[in-house]
Amino acid sequence: MTWWGVILVLAGLGVLVALWPRLVDLLFHEKMDAAARADAPGQFAQLPCGVTHYRWDGPEDGPITVLVHGQTTPCFVWDGVARLLAARGERVLRYDLLGRGYSDRPSGAQDAEFFLRQLDALLADQKVTGPVTMMGFSMGGAISASYAATRPGRVARLVLVAPAGMGGVGTGWLRALRDADGPGMWLFRLIYPGMHRRAGRVLTRDHGLPEALERAQQREADLRGFAPGVMSSLRHLLRGDLVVEHRALAQAGVPVLAIWAAEDRDIPLSRREVLAEWNPQAGQVTVPGADHWLPLTHPQAVVEAVTDWQAGGA
Repeated sequence: MTWWGVILVLAGLGVLVALWPRLVDLLFHEKMDAAARADAPGQFAQLPCGVTHYRWDGPEDGPITVLVHGQTTPCFVWDGVARLLAARGERVLRYDLLGRGYSDRPSGAQDAEFFLRQLDALLADQKVTGPVTMMGFSMGGAISASYAATRPGRVARLVLVAPAGMGGVGTGWLRALRDADGPGMWLFRLIYPGMHRRAGRVLTRDHGLPEALERAQQREADLRGFAPGVMSSLRHLLRGDLVVEHRALAQAGVPVLAIWAAEDRDIPLSRREVLAEWNPQAGQVTVPGADHWLPLTHPQAVVEAVTDWQAGGA
């Protein structure tokens, strides 16, 4: 083989290596389309920002609570909480964020406005006009806080469950990949799906939850566009903190309750002090023995914390 042949082969290999994560996504990951949605519970809204999967629980005349899930686990993370809230007479709306679950996977920077457009459009589509209770878990806490801070008249009270937004999410190698632009995205797309599948096994191994939940969690890694969406939210919505939003909530007098997991390694319990500084009026509860999965593992404790807080006059 001539030198030109060697150069061409090496160039071809370089292109293949550069494109490999994208090729894996296109060739081996399932596209979120009508076929992938065939087994979905709930309904779908055709919104300007993309098809959005949502579910309603509880009596139609009950006070409305909107549940916003986190970065990597779709709205099934709220199954137990939604069931308990509905049993006490609340009308509960939960939905899959864009890039997750059965919702569309559009491109674009996943910053606060990206997610607030979806929430605004869904509430308008469902004709939800009055003040609601917003409840956000993890990244959903950041989305819910941003929504309440910028639309305080739409939110009667705000419940944050192990919320992001008290400091940037991503440390160590994750931060390095986040900040490495092209090479970081390449490596993240290559290795993150496998890490996500392994993390899903924690649900059954450490918490004894049904295997169906493990399969649902792991399925996310097999859906096209999942890893790029996770990285985009790391680079935008989750990169900094929400000090301005939380101080605006305090100024507006929006009642806020934060529920923390005592053993949380993703959102450290030390963030409790950060929120106390930003919003001294916020109620705060810690669930002993819980880790970051507390909506799945401790739904009763979450709902009891909310019930006690509301009974206290919030």
